[in-house]
Amino acid sequence: MTVVPVSPGFSTTTKALRLRDWRLGPGQPTLVLDQFSAEDFHLIVDDRADVHVSSRDGRFYLGWFPIGRPGTNGEGWKVAVTGTAKVRGYHLSFDTETPAEVVAAAVARVLETSRRV
Repeated sequence: MTVVPVSPGFSTTTKALRLRDWRLGPGQPTLVLDQFSAEDFHLIVDDRADVHVSSRDGRFYLGWFPIGRPGTNGEGWKVAVTGTAKVRGYHLSFDTETPAEVVAAAVARVLETSRRV
């Protein structure tokens, strides 16, 4: 292995290689769940303490599975939007250790794309 000495000429390369501190761990699920109003969404907590949120029209679903969604390998969050007869829906999944800030940002963006009809 060759080690290249760091000199003033390598400063831009060195800056590009700087390590970063990344948010890890699930954080506070309230950052996600507080985005839903009782006026527009149903909230259910089941016997496993999993939380299920659905829109009143049933086209949006969010599930939070603190110890993992049954039948999956560590899926902690599930977001699904059903489609129409002409356009397919979509779904997003995050594992149990995904920071709540990341999930909250994704959910906020999904909610921003909706509109009342």
